[in-house]
Parts: sequence; structure tokens; C-alpha cells
Amino acid sequence: MQIQTPDWVKHAVFYQIFPDRFARSQQPRKWLLKNASWEDWNDMPTLQGYKGGDLWGVMEQLDYLQDLAINAIYFTPIFQSASNHRYHTHDYYQVDPMLGGNPAFKELLDACHQREIKVVLDGVFNHSSRGFFFFHDVLENGPHSPWVNWFKIHDWPVSAYNGEFPANYEGWDGNRALPVFNHDNPEVREYIMEIAEYWIKFGIDGWRLDVPFEIKTPGFWQEFRDRVKAINPEAYIVGEVWGDSREWLDGTQFDGVMNYLFTAPTIAFTAGDRVDIEQVQDRSYHPYPPLFAKEYGEKIQELLQLYPWEIQLTQLNLLASHDTARLISIAGGDKPSVELATLLLLTFPGAPSIYYGDEVGLPGRLDPDSRRGFPMETHWEREVLDYHKKLIALRQSHPALRTGTYQVLYAEGTVYVFARILGAEELIVAVNTGTEPASASLPVDGLQSQPNKMLYGNAEVSWTSEGESPQLALNLTPRSGCILASAS
Repeated sequence: MQIQTPDWVKHAVFYQIFPDRFARSQQPRKWLLKNASWEDWNDMPTLQGYKGGDLWGVMEQLDYLQDLAINAIYFTPIFQSASNHRYHTHDYYQVDPMLGGNPAFKELLDACHQREIKVVLDGVFNHSSRGFFFFHDVLENGPHSPWVNWFKIHDWPVSAYNGEFPANYEGWDGNRALPVFNHDNPEVREYIMEIAEYWIKFGIDGWRLDVPFEIKTPGFWQEFRDRVKAINPEAYIVGEVWGDSREWLDGTQFDGVMNYLFTAPTIAFTAGDRVDIEQVQDRSYHPYPPLFAKEYGEKIQELLQLYPWEIQLTQLNLLASHDTARLISIAGGDKPSVELATLLLLTFPGAPSIYYGDEVGLPGRLDPDSRRGFPMETHWEREVLDYHKKLIALRQSHPALRTGTYQVLYAEGTVYVFARILGAEELIVAVNTGTEPASASLPVDGLQSQPNKMLYGNAEVSWTSEGESPQLALNLTPRSGCILASAS
């Protein structure tokens, strides 16, 4: 079969927003909780506290996002819930009132689309919350509830709140706050499909699917794709799968996954032995042990051969998310690690995703610290914002960085060099992750030009010819990278 993925994703730069922590509206709104006990915005976050970010606040920051050249937003859950992260869904048809409800989301969605910014929502369809009406009915009526078969009830009585007794139902990851749906029940399956269709009709541009690998009902995700794409063939469906995702990336289910198979080696290469193991060792990805260029190149080539090219171009590539520590904290505060990793992110095939605040140097160890409030402008790391802007602008202005082929040219020691080629456009990207200056001399076959115009970074560059093969010589300063293009 011919695999088809949304064309716009291949040209997207995503910005991931955790709604409670990105922006609180500065305008008086009649719905706002006047006396809510919000945590102080700048205090360290807690597991259960709210900081009061809302969708009106996001709307007030669209100029900022547009100036950053962001053209897609991925929101972690926005539906009604009793948790600051909103993965405990109460009502799949209502945007949380604390965020502004459905009216605020509609206004934000329209404003984004007017600016040609796509919007992808987080779909938590493996489990609900114990406050979900259907499960609440089970709590009230026990085996007499008409919704019993919507969940995986093992025995009676069920205990949703008292940990002294067995839950007697399946909760996600053993968490009784998150009752798992019985997806083998056709009514549950239809309910979820209709939710997906409702919000696509509402105008969203796609779904990010939370723990979709937990749903093992045959044909479930194939039907999900068919029904979503029947409404909007260009809707993006991206799954949260941390490892080898070939099972879901066959063209009949997801358009891409959150590409932690890119994240892990990229951090291991750029941060190396600076990685704070406490921040990563219990995660589902492994940005350690340190990698040299040859090992990194091998892992990247293995990744690029894992899925069809059409899928590679719509992977969601990232360096951090709400489920990880922030990269600056993983790297022990080492700023060059972050810049080098960001350079590799913005020049890799697929859609890069920036976790809110990373572009201004916001630190954060594991949850809840990685979910801090977006910092005041006086606390921004300006040089970090500057290189994010430069790299995003380069990606947006050079099609080869988006859909061009990826060819490893050199991978030795601490130096890694590759080309992105699309037709006559040829760019070369080089990084030196070492603490000493490094040189590389390499034959470059297959290029029609000899890129020597410095688009980003700095290096000494020279071209010579030995026989019919052009030779590229690079002298790179420690912990640096560059992008070269043809002068024409």
C-alpha cells in the first residue's frame, strides 16, 4: 500500500504547551475564579497544585510564538479534569472551565488558524478518571450500574479512594485514579471514535495519543485512523510510543510517534558524560552511556532505516517533554550540550517539537519540577532564545532541512558531519562535541556544489579537489556546530 501522511507536518515546527503552566490571562474574564488558591507562578510546582494558566493566556502569547516561527502547537490535555496535567479526564466533550471552557478554545483555535498555526490535542483514550460520569455511576450503583462493562471490574466492592482495600478494578499502571476502559466493548469503542470525530469536526488538526500501545483490541487504531481521516485527510495522528514503533507505523494507524529513538542518542552524543543519571535512569528512554560520533551515526542510520521515508518526515522529534526532565537539567546545566542538541533537532527529518520554556533556558528536573511556570522575561536566557530563532528560521527557509535526504558524511571521534539534499539545494551540518578543537578532512561524493557559505555557527572551511573527488576540510572549535550552504 502507498503510505500517506499529512504534508503540513513535514514543514511544521511544534511547540508543546502544558496549559496550566504556560500563560495566565492578563485580561479580566467573567469566568475566572476570583479567589482561587493558585500556587505562586514562580514557585517550584507541586504534584497537585494549580498555577492557573489558561487558553486566553495562550492566545495573548500568539505574537510571541509567531515571532519564534512556530507553526504548530501540541497541547497536553485540555479537557475537564481534577488534576493540573489533566490526564485524569472527567468529560471528553468539555474543555476544562479553568482553562476557559469550549468558548475560549474555539476563539484560540480560530486565532491560531488565522495565523496558519495548527493545533493538535492530547487524546487520553486508554483510561478515564474516577470522576468520569460513567465510572462514577459504577461507584454509586456497583454491579447494578449500566456502565459496568465499560471498565475492567474484577470484583466487588470497588474501592476508588481507600487504599486500605483492593481497588478491584484495573487502573492504569496500578493507579486507582485512572480506571482503564474495556476497549473490547463495542460501546466503549464507538464512544471514543465519536469523541475523536467531534473534535476534528470542531476544527483541531490532529491527535496526540496517550499510551496507545496499551490498547490491544484488534483493529482499534485502524478504525480510529479511518474515521478521523474521513473527516480531515490531513489530520495528524501521532502516538506516544517510546521505542521501536513499526507495529503502529505501517501506514494504517499512526502518522508518527514521539521520536524518543532520536532523543536518547542525541542527548548521549551532545551531553555525553555530563548526563545526570538520576534524571533519566528510570525513564523509558536511555540517553546514556555517552556516544562518540561513529556510534551516534550508526544509531541515526538505524533509525532512518526503521520506517518508510514518508513516516520519517512526520515523526515528532523532541529533546524533552512533560514526561522527562528538561535537557538543561539532564545535561547538568551545560549550555553547549543544549545548543548542539537543538542544532541536530532542527536539522533532522521530521517535525521538531520545542517543549515550552526550553527556548528561553528554563531548567527543570523530573516531574513536577519539569512543569514549571513559563518564566518572566527578565529571567530568559537571551542567547538560548536567539539560537532557537535562528535555527527555526533556517529550517523554515531551507526546504532541504525539512524534506531533503539525510546523508552521513563523516563520523569519527567527536565530529559528526551530514548533508541534507533536496534537488539543487545542498546543506552540510557539522558538530564537534569534544572539549578540544577538532579537524576533519573528508571526500564528498554525490554533491553537485561545494557548500561554503556559513548559515549558522563558525568553522574554518576549505575545499580542494583530489582527482575527481572534492575534499572538504573542517576545523571546528570545541563544543560547536555549523551549517553550510552553497553561496549561490
